Amino acid sequence: MLTMQDFKTHYQFTDDDALLLKELQPLAREYKERLADEFYDYLLGMPETASLIKDEATLKRLKATHQSWFIGLFSGVYDNQTLHMLQRIGHAHVRVGLNAHFVNSSMYVIRQFALNMIQEHYADREERRSMRIALEKMLDINLDIMTASYREEELKKVFVSHRLESKLISATERFTYGLNLALVLALAGVSLSVVSLFVWDLVHIFQGDMEKSILSALGSLLILWMMIELMDNEIKNLKGGHFNILVFIGVIIVALIREILISTLRHDALETQVFLAGTLLILGIVYFLVAKSQQLKS
Repeated sequence: MLTMQDFKTHYQFTDDDALLLKELQPLAREYKERLADEFYDYLLGMPETASLIKDEATLKRLKATHQSWFIGLFSGVYDNQTLHMLQRIGHAHVRVGLNAHFVNSSMYVIRQFALNMIQEHYADREERRSMRIALEKMLDINLDIMTASYREEELKKVFVSHRLESKLISATERFTYGLNLALVLALAGVSLSVVSLFVWDLVHIFQGDMEKSILSALGSLLILWMMIELMDNEIKNLKGGHFNILVFIGVIIVALIREILISTLRHDALETQVFLAGTLLILGIVYFLVAKSQQLKS
């Protein structure tokens, strides 16, 4: 945390600068009302700042506050109490929602007013130059401290947002991982069911319905093979690999082939077999296009 002495050191503000500003305080007292009038005429001329000055009582209070701050610029004493006062001013600007841009542009207006004040009352060029340099250092220090409140506020927002975002992403990743793990377990369960179906088809072979049972068993083996591919794909996905949509399309194609084999043995209606064959053709085209697209990407 920077102290007021740190700010003065960084801006090369010396004790001689403080004495020069102290000499200007009587003049600043003479000009304080004129400063307040010109400053608030400037603010009232912009919709963004005029909307913050709600009534005459607010305007009067703010003018008195700025007159006090203006005289304080030339106090000659700049310690941590001054630092805390400027920080409170900065926080007040943040609370009322004043954009930092208007703090900077307002300081420009005050800077020009104060420099003109020196120009009007000091004929000696070197004296004016020394006072101008001292004044600009102090105005820059004031602006730095006040606008730091905006930086702190932005950092708080970014910090809170970053923490919330990190926790949300972490929770979502854990949830997605859990879903993938559940999917692998479900696939394992379905694979066991396919194995049972294959065993059941083998039993039917020895019960006399050989042709139909052999084709059904062959279809079950094809599905089991695709289930193994599907599980392997999901395991790779859990390990951080890429999702392969071709495996899922392949499972559907194999299941459809099995259904076509069984439909043929059942002597289903021609429309049903044409529909199944057409669906298989469409899935084959989709599989080809997806595979081609993946080859182009790689």
